Amino acid sequence: MRTAMLIVHFLGLAMGVGTSFGFMFLGMAGSKMEKEEGKKFALNSFAMSTVGHIGLVMLIVSGLYLITPFWGSLASMPMLIAKLALVLTLTVAVSIATVYSKRAKKGDTEANLKKVSALGRVTLLSGIAIVVLAVLIFG
Repeated sequence: MRTAMLIVHFLGLAMGVGTSFGFMFLGMAGSKMEKEEGKKFALNSFAMSTVGHIGLVMLIVSGLYLITPFWGSLASMPMLIAKLALVLTLTVAVSIATVYSKRAKKGDTEANLKKVSALGRVTLLSGIAIVVLAVLIFG
């Protein structure tokens, strides 16, 4: 069962972090467009967020299973605690970004897109930090 969960975990990682990288490059492409065209492009790119959401759910579900042997020694593993805190930060940032992306579609597009962009940086950096900590913790 552990092997199956590791596969699910790595697929979720590819989907989640891949979406963050994708948004970064789509944002760079959109910034080179005319203002209105760039806004429309950004709004259309939000369809890709579903992949990231599914990946995050896969990561959390499989991660809860994979971390089971470590619950007893969690207090003596500060890097694991930091990783879990970053997963929480990532989940909150993705949730808030989703709210702002929905608001951007309804109106006040520019202000909400700026907020989504800032949160996108948080999600990308959190995702990278989580991967680095996972490698350092679990080898």
